[in-house]
This record gives sequence, structure tokens and C-alpha cells, in this order.
Amino acid sequence: MTKSKFYLVAILVLFTSFGLLNAQSSSLFSYEEYINTEGDSLKYRQLISDFAIETKYPLVVFLHGSGERGNDNEAQLKWGVKNFAISEIMSHYPCIVIAPQCPEGMSWGNFYRDSTKTKLLKPEPSKPMKLLIELIDKTIKNLPVDTNRIYITGLSMGGAGTFDAITRHPDLFAAAVPVCGLGDTTKASEISHIPIWIFQGAKDSSVNAVISQQMVNALTHAGAYPDYTQYPETGHFSWIATYSDKMMMNWLFNQRNK
Repeated sequence: MTKSKFYLVAILVLFTSFGLLNAQSSSLFSYEEYINTEGDSLKYRQLISDFAIETKYPLVVFLHGSGERGNDNEAQLKWGVKNFAISEIMSHYPCIVIAPQCPEGMSWGNFYRDSTKTKLLKPEPSKPMKLLIELIDKTIKNLPVDTNRIYITGLSMGGAGTFDAITRHPDLFAAAVPVCGLGDTTKASEISHIPIWIFQGAKDSSVNAVISQQMVNALTHAGAYPDYTQYPETGHFSWIATYSDKMMMNWLFNQRNK
């Protein structure tokens, strides 16, 4: 076998193996749908990485970005969330994960721009966010959730949704990991008690790094101690490194409501 053919075979094997692992991770997430009393629905995927009757498990809420909106109940697994289904993570940090899918034309966060172009939170949540909070309540009632260890994370549009959720429900979440998201800096004092680790790409042309930096500054000014990681050579896809970061996973699962 020539060297070039050897490399080609190696690459094919690598991509085949990755595809099999990717498919295996996806299969661990069950297909679910939440329907409320008004008939509104939210599709989601659910991972239960372990189960013991006497044990309560942390709940991880994962919010996808704008590119994964739809109703196939598949696309939201494209980025990040399957890292929670890796054997090493499941064995070290058994948990329950819910990954809802936002419908087309809608958003997790509900913000508006004021006269200075500052993003501010609207009084009412978006419809998907309202359904998400209802879904979290349902999950708490039906599954062995440790209510002192409910975490939320999301990327891009999901990062904005993460800030939206913790601002509207500051006593619900034990920690938050927004990735290249945005939030209402004027409400930083309302979430200053929540452990937050913000991730951002320095070369992000979709969500400027200044937006994340402004939130870090607002939280710090409000007396918080937010963690902030900025990848110097990364654009918008900062979530690839974020959800592969074992230190982040360890930090997240060690947070508890006080």
C-alpha cells in the first residue's frame, strides 16, 4: 500500500469511527415532547445517564443555537450536548439532561434594543422559554432531580436564552454556562449570586466579544465573581472547546444552590 493510500484509509476509518460514536451518543437521548394544558408543545431530547431509586441527580438544561431551530427533534443535538453522553462524563457525573428544540421563527430569549442600542429583557418570556420552564417543573415532578443542582447552558441564541432564563428565575438554577451569548447587563445584580462561567471566541463576528466582556464587567460591578474564558484564535464556534473542557464539566457539577 502506498503512503497516500494509507493516509486515505486512515482518514476514512477516523471519520467512520467518529460517525459511529456520534450516532451512539445520539441514540442515548430519548425522543420526548412536552404538551401543556393549553395545547402548546415543545419537543425535546432527554438523557438519563444513570438511575437509582434512592439517588437524586443533577439536571442539565441545554439550549441550542439559531441554526438548530425546527421540529425534527434532531438538530438540537448537533453541537455540544452530546459531550454529556460520553462514557467518561456519564460515569463521573451521572445526570439528567434535557435538550429542547426551539421552533422556527422563535427564540429562547426575549430582548429588545433601547435608544442606546442596549439589549434589555422584555417583561414577558418568549413562548419557547415559557414552555421550557414548564418542562423543567414537569421534569422535577416526574424524575429524581436534585433541585439544588439544576444547571443551564447554551450556545449563541442558546447563550442568550441562558441569560434570559437565569434572570427570570434567579433562584431556580445552581449555575449557568452561557457560550457566546448576550444578556441584559442592567439586571446583573439580580443574578450576581449565581455561579456563571462565560465562554467566548475573540474573533467571533456573530456575537462580538465585547458583549460578553460587558456582562462580565456588569456582574463584577454587582459584586459577583464570574468566570470568563476567551479563546484568542476562535470565531463563533467557541462551543466546540467549551463542551470538551473537562475543567468546565468538573466546575459545573460541583455547583449547588446555597
